Amino acid sequence: MNSNENNESKVLDGEMLAKMAQGGAVLLRANAGEVNNLNVFPVPDGDTGDNMSMTIESGVSALKKVDTNNLADVMSAFSRGTLLGARGNSGVILSQFFAGMAKGLENCETADVDIVGKALQIGVDQAYKSVLTPTEGTILTVARESVEYAVSNIDSKSTIRSLFDDLSREMDASLRRTPMLLKALREASVVDSGGAGLLYIMKGFLQVLNGEEVNFPQEERVLPVAKVDFSSFGPDSIMEYGYCTEFLLQLQNGKVDVDSFDVSLVTDFLKTVGDSIVAFKTDSIVKVHVHTMTPEKVLGFCRQYGEFLTMKIENMSVQHNETLTEEEVGESKDDVSPVTDTVDEQRKKYGTVAVCSGEGIKAVFEELGTDYVINGGQTNNPSTNDFLAAFENVHAENIFVFPNNGNIIMAASQAAEMYAKANVYVIESKDLGSGYVALASMDFDAASAEDIKEGALSAMQTVKTGCISPAIRDADMNGVHVTNGDYIGFVGKEIVSSCESKVGAAAALLDKMFENTDKFMLTVFYGKSASESENEELQKIFEERHGDKEVYFLDGGQEIYEYIFIVE
Repeated sequence: MNSNENNESKVLDGEMLAKMAQGGAVLLRANAGEVNNLNVFPVPDGDTGDNMSMTIESGVSALKKVDTNNLADVMSAFSRGTLLGARGNSGVILSQFFAGMAKGLENCETADVDIVGKALQIGVDQAYKSVLTPTEGTILTVARESVEYAVSNIDSKSTIRSLFDDLSREMDASLRRTPMLLKALREASVVDSGGAGLLYIMKGFLQVLNGEEVNFPQEERVLPVAKVDFSSFGPDSIMEYGYCTEFLLQLQNGKVDVDSFDVSLVTDFLKTVGDSIVAFKTDSIVKVHVHTMTPEKVLGFCRQYGEFLTMKIENMSVQHNETLTEEEVGESKDDVSPVTDTVDEQRKKYGTVAVCSGEGIKAVFEELGTDYVINGGQTNNPSTNDFLAAFENVHAENIFVFPNNGNIIMAASQAAEMYAKANVYVIESKDLGSGYVALASMDFDAASAEDIKEGALSAMQTVKTGCISPAIRDADMNGVHVTNGDYIGFVGKEIVSSCESKVGAAAALLDKMFENTDKFMLTVFYGKSASESENEELQKIFEERHGDKEVYFLDGGQEIYEYIFIVE
């Protein structure tokens, strides 16, 4: 198909969609730094561009395994890749947008402009549903307004190119309007970063539809593969444990009435040939997990109702070492699924996962009993797949997750919904202090997992977390004037101090944190760039002004924030 045919095409196929995805990823990567700098806070911790870039690149990587021009198959693979690679709130919302589009393109070998428009609308709806309390003036608004405009302009002359041309132009206009909807954007004199990332993706789509060549510069990444000890099952071994058999079954209209299909037909049969059974239906797809000596019987029985989308059969007598190092965690395992009530009786009852960065901070969290620490935080948000790998390593029936960053909660929650082997409870710790105090208060002798969760949430209400960071631009926020190069102190999303001196900003922040409070203990994690003399000066000031309080200085080793203060 030549570029002129691309421009005039009224039909989208899988090959063109794959090229569009690649084009969107290329343009976003080239402009990720600009998107990062649209951070509302004038501190060097913006990561929206990187998060969204890595999210869509994960989708593009998944397309390397697809050898078909079928639009539904390509969109499904791309969507799944973005879901597993989603990082940060904007990355998760982006992945949900594409997941909605995948629903709208189900069973479509190709799609005309009307169908693509409807798929975009479904994408917007799913993106909104992924956020508990949607906020206007964000990526959600930019997606909604642009899709509404583009779809409203569809007529008999519309092409796929004209649809995305309308979409991109209105997305640009909508993005410019975001400061009118959000005070924080107006104060910072920026537009919404997530909306900007989405605009670059759609402009990349349009470049491809305009016939422009796109070369994706991503280096090849080695996918993590579970290490298998084949020596544990040899020529003289006896099959004792059977096979862990998992698959997704696409019900077929030619074989069964899909809408009225009763999944109990499958579960009743599975009970006769195995145990550890999970079987449920989502739309037209049935997810199955079973431990059985005869996987061939399971496959034969289920195939009378449909065809397999994915499949995994593992000899449970063979040891699979799925402990992934931080360097090995990249693309996802092929099979993850929604949480169910079925758990493996060999797993321990409770486990914990926490996100933090800095060797000293990680060591403290491990001392608190954290089973698995994910290396990450500000500017390094872990992906959905990073959480899935962590859950697998913990090997527990009930897993408590502490994201310790508001921009990581959605990825953790998305992973929790996808993980089938445990009940996962995401404790919505929005900062390091909340997770630190909640973990320290965990009572695993409580009556139930819900009681443990409630105890952690209660403990989080007793803590304040403050941070010190250099400013990267002038700003006036919350009544505080910030000069580029100064050090600022903030609690949550409120800047409370600004000073040329790092110690001066830190001392002012501590005064504010201890103002009108009965809290009596301070933990200070000092970062890599905090000098010994600065630490000593700050400690002396603290003793002079707050001598009745307890204080502990710990080497956190963190990169971004000079100091992290936890007051409890």
